Amino acid sequence: MDVPRRPEACPTNPGGGPSIVKVMDLEGPPELPPPLPELTSAPATGAPPQDSTARSTLYWLRDLSMSVMIAIMVILFLYQPVKVEGTSMMPSIVDQERIFINKFMYRFGLADIGRGDTVVFWFPGDTSKSYIKRVIGVPGDSVEVLDGNVIVNGRQLREPYVPEEYRDHMSMPRRVVPQDEYFVLGDHRSSSNDSRSWGFVPRYDIYGKAVFVYWPLDRLGLLR
Repeated sequence: MDVPRRPEACPTNPGGGPSIVKVMDLEGPPELPPPLPELTSAPATGAPPQDSTARSTLYWLRDLSMSVMIAIMVILFLYQPVKVEGTSMMPSIVDQERIFINKFMYRFGLADIGRGDTVVFWFPGDTSKSYIKRVIGVPGDSVEVLDGNVIVNGRQLREPYVPEEYRDHMSMPRRVVPQDEYFVLGDHRSSSNDSRSWGFVPRYDIYGKAVFVYWPLDRLGLLR
């Protein structure tokens, strides 16, 4: 008759505490662990769908309002709205048109004043008045006008922004644009008071670049 084996004593943990050992009865079948209780997932708790939609809408409106406010602040900080009076820049800019000018592009060296730019400046003959013209010559350029045709550095300038009916037959002898000064003309040559009559515009008198027409709406768009 077999004698049941006695369980061995729990060995001693070398670290000083007893190791836990499970002892099994060798005379009968091993005991099965009790069945685990069935678990069911609890329904998610939260706001009803209507509340969630309303909250999402409020967040969207908040973000939209903040974006609009930031955009307005940037526009007002970087750009200045002005009203154009006169016809000297037709057809690019018409009388009573409202435009935005970039005030910081030239002031902080973000861009150089280049040929073809439409600039706003204090009129050298009366700095209480602002003029808007197109840059034709930059420092170092030679400019002359022959029977209405503009010659820059010995080559006739292509001017698609000046329709034939707006040209004139005025001539001007060759001039070299001094350092830090610019030669400017109006697009409507037959009705423009510009560098042909009173000379160059100093760099420090130019305070903005015309970039965008915002009124009237049928002329909304970038200026070129």
